Amino acid sequence: MEKISVIDYGCGNLASVINMIQHVGGEAQIIKSPAQLTEASKLVLPGVGAFDHGMNNLRDGGWVAPLEQAVFERRVPLMGICLGMQLLTHGSEEGQAQGLGWIDARVRRFRVAHAGLKVPHMGWSEVLQTRPDLLLPPSADKARFYFVHSYKVECNDADDVLLQCEYGETFVAAFHRANIWGFQFHPEKSHRFGMALFRNFLEI
Repeated sequence: MEKISVIDYGCGNLASVINMIQHVGGEAQIIKSPAQLTEASKLVLPGVGAFDHGMNNLRDGGWVAPLEQAVFERRVPLMGICLGMQLLTHGSEEGQAQGLGWIDARVRRFRVAHAGLKVPHMGWSEVLQTRPDLLLPPSADKARFYFVHSYKVECNDADDVLLQCEYGETFVAAFHRANIWGFQFHPEKSHRFGMALFRNFLEI
């Protein structure tokens, strides 16, 4: 198994991610400088908080160009979690900042009052797998993951969608394109289902 590098850009719950990686037998390190990306073989972009704050931290910290070199030139596998997933899109209704734009998608706020549901979507929800994937078992249907979010990703290319979830409407719970994965839920807080994702991420 290779080491997983967790990016510290000031917006992530790093401790839970590190603990989960170690729990499944992996080795984890926190990357605090873009210069450290040159040695990374697998990357996690975690994230909690506002979209603009996350993007501003990435840009002001000098992360964007080194990340693009790692992901697109060296083809380093990258997992975006929650806000980290949303930052991979073109942008969000939550703010004005332009996203990384690596996935053809945008982030929209939940509008589920018609269904009597509250925002944020918080708690355990089942997902529906749309296609096979390296990080998922043959069928992840009925797998349950822990969500905490007020905004959802809308992919323009249906082929990018990996998992869907229902919360007053169908939304993208995960996407995958090439060596880029994004998970709207928190696999590091999702017990055995999250453990399986991290274990498979270590092994690819």
